Amino acid sequence: MTASTIRFAPAISLALLCACAEPEQPEAPSPQDAFFDALASHCGKAFEGRLVSEDAADEAFKDAAMVMHVSECSEDRLAVPFHVELDGEWDRSRTWLITRTGDEGAVGLRLKHDHRHADGEPDAVTMYGGDTADEGSAGSQDFPVDDESIALFEREGLGASVTNVWTVEVDPAGAEDARFAYQLERTVEGGALEPRFFRVEFDLTSEVEAPPPAWGDE
Repeated sequence: MTASTIRFAPAISLALLCACAEPEQPEAPSPQDAFFDALASHCGKAFEGRLVSEDAADEAFKDAAMVMHVSECSEDRLAVPFHVELDGEWDRSRTWLITRTGDEGAVGLRLKHDHRHADGEPDAVTMYGGDTADEGSAGSQDFPVDDESIALFEREGLGASVTNVWTVEVDPAGAEDARFAYQLERTVEGGALEPRFFRVEFDLTSEVEAPPPAWGDE
């Protein structure tokens, strides 16, 4: 080996090491983080929607004007008021709350329903919902009813609701044909005496003017 070869050998070895080393790949977000971020990407925006289910119990919602508004966004909580025009008057009593739960590395999501009267006072049936039971997907999360809500429903004579499962679906801003959906379902297989299905969908590709605050948020 010549002196010239010896002089350049360390440099060659270093170059080979650099060429072989794989760059670190950023860790992919969990499905629940991706879901939360997708909904947060619509922060401050409002969108029109409609009832797409056909249960007779929801006749009042058929053809009703509806608007959802991603009105509050933080690292751990998203508030989405749901406004419905019924008999010519806007009902602003409902807000869907989605929050992160658990410790880092084991984070889940929680859905709660904040129901208010026009004067801002909480309804007798409010803050019910549930936590995710699995990681779900970036576009869809299921929220089975929790024990606290079951106790509330039983106390208020709403025994039919003790098997509720809520589903929320969302596409991120900019996605083709993006939509948001909120769904309530009860099945006989899941323990319900009778099936129940309610679903509304919102077009996230066409923003509308933000509505007034939900009741209690003025």
